[in-house]
Amino acid sequence: MTNNDILKKLRVALKLRDDDIVKILALVDFRISKSELGAFFRREDHPKYMECGDQILRNFLNGLVIHLRGPMPKKGEKNNSQKKSNK
Repeated sequence: MTNNDILKKLRVALKLRDDDIVKILALVDFRISKSELGAFFRREDHPKYMECGDQILRNFLNGLVIHLRGPMPKKGEKNNSQKKSNK
């Protein structure tokens, strides 16, 4: 399974549009245009097809974690749920 296949399957499973994926990548300061992104979703025999590299998939997965869970708290800060459970 290629990185392109993984990206396609995640897009379908999570019902993400190209705009959503661009915003998710922006969460980890990775800029990509919708046209560049569209090249990953083309068929392999299409002349404008591009392989999705490891860096793009890694940044997408890291951004997806932030998108779904929220940003990590900074070091030294405690999570509000931990403060309530300790009392």
